[in-house]
Amino acid sequence: LFTPLGPREISGLLPRGGTILRTTRTNPFKVDGGVEKVLANFEREGFDSLVAIGGEDTLGVAARLYEEHGFPVVGVPKTIDNDLSATDYTFGFDTAVSVATEAIDRLHTTAESHNRVMVVEVMGRHTGWIAVVAGIAGGADMILIPEQPVSIEDACKELRHRHERGKDFSIVVVSEGYELEGMSEAKDVDQFGHIRLSERGVGTALAHEIEARTGYETRVTVLGHVQRGGSPTPRDRVLATRYGLKAADLVEEKRFGRMAALHGDEIVDVPLAEATVEIKTVPAGWWAVAQAFFG
Repeated sequence: LFTPLGPREISGLLPRGGTILRTTRTNPFKVDGGVEKVLANFEREGFDSLVAIGGEDTLGVAARLYEEHGFPVVGVPKTIDNDLSATDYTFGFDTAVSVATEAIDRLHTTAESHNRVMVVEVMGRHTGWIAVVAGIAGGADMILIPEQPVSIEDACKELRHRHERGKDFSIVVVSEGYELEGMSEAKDVDQFGHIRLSERGVGTALAHEIEARTGYETRVTVLGHVQRGGSPTPRDRVLATRYGLKAADLVEEKRFGRMAALHGDEIVDVPLAEATVEIKTVPAGWWAVAQAFFG
């Protein structure tokens, strides 16, 4: 069952989060006959093109469909992780950062009043973009990301130094994909081979280690999927609109195998394959800014 989307159907969508199109974690290349079914359904319904909206997994599938089957597809970069290498920003990221920053702001008051260490776990499977940007914006005292491993003992040493200087509370922001030494890995994976990070509980494990090693009362807040919902920020609304217009142009011009991207302040298009060739990690410059406020 398909619903045509004209001006009337999409009116009023800008302030809504999520997707009226619905979504799936199915990888057709991992399902017997999955790709053949995609191609057959596409032809049966008489579609002329597909706009793939998503992150590395969605766009990776789209790139393979184009390269291996000549599938008429264009891409739009959407992921809160902001880890696609071919674009400066993905839409969804700014909203997630805003949610995380507000949470950090709110946790400052309870951390200070109770002299606690507050561990805030944010999303970020491979990269620490949300943790770094929200952590800096929210004035976190320590930020832990996958790209820059810090031993638990070194982290605790920094917290002890804060206490020695009379700073009796701390905010620690950690990415869900951060590798904490000694943690056992979750076994459950999806069709893209990704561990279900909600089962790892890195924030909870980190809070336990901090309290055990320092004696400081420590609490954890796991923001989870609240970062992915709600009304998008103005920046995300505008960016998504610009990406959508570029994708429509690519379809009209039959320039398939391309993806809309942001370079500087300009919306351009790049090969779909470039979007997923590597993960865009947090560079050293951003990490240096974060470190400047540690302790």
